[in-house]
Amino acid sequence: MTLARQRSAYRESLREEILDAARQLFIQNGYESTSIRAIAEKVGASTGILYHYFEDKQDIMALLVRETFAKLSLRVEAIRTDSDHPVARLRRSLLAYMEFGLNHPHHYALLFMKPDSWEGNERILAVFATAGSATFDCLRLMCAECIAANLFRPELQDPEELAQTLWAAIHGLVSLHIGCQSFPFLERSRLADRLIDILLTGILRS
Repeated sequence: MTLARQRSAYRESLREEILDAARQLFIQNGYESTSIRAIAEKVGASTGILYHYFEDKQDIMALLVRETFAKLSLRVEAIRTDSDHPVARLRRSLLAYMEFGLNHPHHYALLFMKPDSWEGNERILAVFATAGSATFDCLRLMCAECIAANLFRPELQDPEELAQTLWAAIHGLVSLHIGCQSFPFLERSRLADRLIDILLTGILRS
């Protein structure tokens, strides 16, 4: 490896260390209570090094939120565009969402469980408005496809309402698993399967 490549690899490695440290501190202490200095100390670098890579703390958070939405979007979009039955795709997407949250609790908590108040943090809000909305669009579109195929009960014709209702239910399971670890939950895949069975049974045309 040439010296230039070594330097490039080191810079990329340090950048990822900064992001990992920031993610942990944001989740542990909250966004507002975490300073650039605290992130630098966790990495073992100077604040000047952090400012070399990122404009400010908001820049770091916006990137973390964007990367997390990107990971989730890749999963649900791949399901949405395959050739499976519409209800099967909807079911698999709900399972994929829960698996993502349960397998990446720090990422999930960063997005949905410890966001603090983003008021005044326009770059972070912009990521939620773009990448976040695009992720939710996958669920909304799958609901719309099921409605168009006449698969849901006749009174359930609003894809936005259905998508928000389904998301609220599966978010509840994920957040409980992350936040209430002392509770004696059933095996999580069993619980996730049963939750989706109940949800789909309640909306499918009989």
